Formats: sequence, structure tokens, C-alpha cells
Amino acid sequence: MRIGIAISDPIGIIAQGITVIQNSPNAFDEIKEVIEQYHPVKIVIGMPLNLKGEKGKKAEEVEIFVKELENRFHLEVILADERFTSKIAHRLLQEFGVKKKKRREKERIDKMAAALILQGYLDGQHRK
Repeated sequence: MRIGIAISDPIGIIAQGITVIQNSPNAFDEIKEVIEQYHPVKIVIGMPLNLKGEKGKKAEEVEIFVKELENRFHLEVILADERFTSKIAHRLLQEFGVKKKKRREKERIDKMAAALILQGYLDGQHRK
């Protein structure tokens, strides 16, 4: 499993995918580096719900991951529905004219999916 990382601009309008971290024993060290570099005030995590909007095994794994994030970094963690973000990211890359070979790169899809998840959260904040 890979962890797509996105950040927003300073005023919280636009999300941008910046990197992908492999979910390995070193993942939290790499996340710490991102936090130290960008100083986020919140973390938005995609929650993998099924088509009915229910949590399955992957969602349980994400919940464990979230608890560890909160314990280590003491930042607010917000869960956002991530259904279809990878498919949307793939379609957007196609619409942007990205060649087929590059669209198949998992990291490229993961970065864009992370940006879509964060952008959805940011858009919801500005509608309030």
C-alpha cells in the first residue's frame, strides 16, 4: 500500500499532490519529515469505504493508522471518503493528455488521488 501526500496552499484553497510514501516500517519517519517541512495544522486521510458507504477491513487498517498518527504527531486528523478518487485521478490524467504509460504509474495516480481527497475537504470548508 502507498500513501499519497498532498498539501494545500497557505490559504487553504488549492490542493497539490507532492509525494508518495510506501507503507513500510519507515512510513512514520517519512511522514514526520513532511510534517516538519510543511507544518500542517490538520491531516486529512482518505477512508476506503465500500460502495454502500460502509467500512471494511481496509477501513479498519486506516483507523489503526489514524490513531498512530494522532499519538505521534498530535495533529487533528479528519477522515474523508476516498471512494472513486483513484478512478477520477486516472480519468483526469487522461483528460489532461498524459500519455498512457505515465497514467499507469501508480505513484502519479496516488498523488493525484491525495490531492482530490484534500481538495474535496477544502471545498467543503469554503462552503460553510
